[in-house]
Amino acid sequence: MPKLGKVGSDHALGVLTDESCVGPTWSVALPGPLPRLFSYCVPDGARPAPGVRIRVPFGRGQRVGVLWAPVLAEPGLALKCIDSQLDATPLLDTALLDCIAWAASYYHYPLGEAVLAAFPPALRKGGLLSRPGLRLTETGGEALLAEAVRGSRQRQLLQMLSAHPPGVAESELTQFAHAVRQSVLVKEWVERVALPLATGSFQNPAVEPASPKPLNAAQQSAVAAVAADWARFQVWLLDGVTGSGKTEVYLSLIEQVTSAGKQVLVLVPEIALTPQLVARFAAHLRVALVVLHSGLSDSDRLQGWIAAQSGTALVVIGTRSAAFQPFANLGLVIVDEEHDPSLKQNEGFGFHARDVAIWRARSLNIPIILGSATPALESLRNLQLNRYRGLSLPERAGGARLPVISPVDVRGQRMSGGLSVTLIEAVEQHLLAGGQVLLYLNRRGYAPSLLCHACGWVAACLHCDAFMTWHRQSHLLKCHHCGHERAVPSSCPDCQTTLSPRGLGTEQLEDVLAGLFPDFGIERLDRDVLGRKGELDRRLARIRSGAARLIVGTQILVKGHDFPEVSLVGVVDADQGLFANDFRGSERFAQQLIQVAGRAGRADRLGTVLVQTHHPDHPGLNLLLRRGYGFFAAQLLQERLEAGLPPMRSSALIRADGPDAAPPQGLLETMANGLSTDEWVGLSVWGPVEAPLARRAGRFRYQLLLLAEDRGLLHDALNHLDEWIGTRRLSGVRWSIDVDPLDMA
Repeated sequence: MPKLGKVGSDHALGVLTDESCVGPTWSVALPGPLPRLFSYCVPDGARPAPGVRIRVPFGRGQRVGVLWAPVLAEPGLALKCIDSQLDATPLLDTALLDCIAWAASYYHYPLGEAVLAAFPPALRKGGLLSRPGLRLTETGGEALLAEAVRGSRQRQLLQMLSAHPPGVAESELTQFAHAVRQSVLVKEWVERVALPLATGSFQNPAVEPASPKPLNAAQQSAVAAVAADWARFQVWLLDGVTGSGKTEVYLSLIEQVTSAGKQVLVLVPEIALTPQLVARFAAHLRVALVVLHSGLSDSDRLQGWIAAQSGTALVVIGTRSAAFQPFANLGLVIVDEEHDPSLKQNEGFGFHARDVAIWRARSLNIPIILGSATPALESLRNLQLNRYRGLSLPERAGGARLPVISPVDVRGQRMSGGLSVTLIEAVEQHLLAGGQVLLYLNRRGYAPSLLCHACGWVAACLHCDAFMTWHRQSHLLKCHHCGHERAVPSSCPDCQTTLSPRGLGTEQLEDVLAGLFPDFGIERLDRDVLGRKGELDRRLARIRSGAARLIVGTQILVKGHDFPEVSLVGVVDADQGLFANDFRGSERFAQQLIQVAGRAGRADRLGTVLVQTHHPDHPGLNLLLRRGYGFFAAQLLQERLEAGLPPMRSSALIRADGPDAAPPQGLLETMANGLSTDEWVGLSVWGPVEAPLARRAGRFRYQLLLLAEDRGLLHDALNHLDEWIGTRRLSGVRWSIDVDPLDMA
């Protein structure tokens, strides 16, 4: 595998035809696996521009693409002509197109696929931003005034159009027969027009905004620092303890930006966070805002997209895909919970929304704020290197105190459904004192496995190297890796003995608590119960009303929810996070522990956090509990430096899988051998090795990790691999590149 030069993604392939097409030649970004642009002819008389959607012939069908740039036509090369231009003006501006081009190149993803990330589903499919309508002409108005319209239905139609001078959509005129509409068009009383789509999904609170909470000294200092430097790009890392009032800082800055007529993008990691954030923003801001996430209908997403792109909505709250949302006049970007791995897309277009947002802010020369109580190590490293500027909120707002976090040594203790006597007594004490209790267990289902105590049979997934989780309420065994489900056997398939659950899940924990504390309402928050629309809001309402005094959940609980009456948080099993199987496990465990602990003691109640563990002397756990996340993260950074791991070196993970083990392993071995030569000095190649989950959905999985201090060298190697494999078809083998990977599984 010799070393090859880098191939630019701006190279255009000509799409040939037997028929000649007269007009300029343009490169077009089309969806598909090839990381290239395609050349098409644009008819004379059209008004092409970068960022305009078009429909083009491709193969035996048609595809929707985006005009990229004019190119020189090759002499004697006859190109296919575009079928239609879908937009009169560009939907994506030059700055956003540059951002998409950078993201496609950086994350080694086909440009045509990447550009689609900037559009809602309706526009990706070729939907229009206008709808056909009819408008009254001057001639028609005169005929109406002169009472020269004899037909009653024609007269009613003209009267309706007269009441709406811009025109009325034809879809709203179906009460008039086609013949009636056609007759007034022939008489030139009416003309056809293209009407813009309505943008009704944005919210503009009609109520008087709530009075903002007064800012404390640290909050005022943070607001003043950012506001003093509006006119240029700067990344601000807002490091505030849980409950320190980061949202109030956001609101104060947003008010200043929107009062100047500029827009604000607020990125959040999870859909579950948007309802409460929207409610708080709507209560304090008198501006139009929209929400963008995958849980919306196609129509709502399109209307919200239009409102942001046109500048109608001044505030946009969205999940990671909103990082590519076009704006009319963006003035500030905020990334809330910037450490959360949900901001990174793990499959397909593996972009990190935080890093894309930083690139956009730099290109627009505007500030960006990264907020977190537990900043990512990458962000802390950039702070060390003076690439970011730090803002600190070291105390809770309103005088509330940080909770006291204590380990509970469960060695030798009698356990009831995974709960120690110490934790059960604490739960009872806090419930009787009128508080709420939150128990955190990052494992859904009733039990992680179902086994036979007599012969050792375990319910394993037929398609993955993993056990199946028992979900008792749905009477199913489910694989949480491939989604396979099957009925629970009535007895052991091998020896017909009664089966026993092993381990603890949130479903079982809910049952245990109901038995121990039958007089207190319980709400469970995990993916299994939050599938239906509005279910999260309903359960949160019960919690906030006090109808549910016990809260059980997975990591959904650590995502920034505010439970003012929670006085006790119990971490049921800290050990599963202490001994993770990848190098980011300690960082992730610390972030989740500090975040969930921060749910306690938000109001005037003193918070208590109890952490159950069989390893109370674990040095990392003790450092975290004694000195806090800042010291713990500093120690992790030192360990990463000594080990040569991210963020001290740039990384990329190459994954390959297939129905048999040998082909994907062989492909990665060939790649590793080709990169382990004198031509690639400075590049570390680790592997290939089996993935931690070696078989998933019936496919054998291997991975190859590349590390380099020089980011450019790493990307040269990835470009080299892209070019080397080219269009080779490897029977049954899939491979992908994950740049800056967060999930090593």
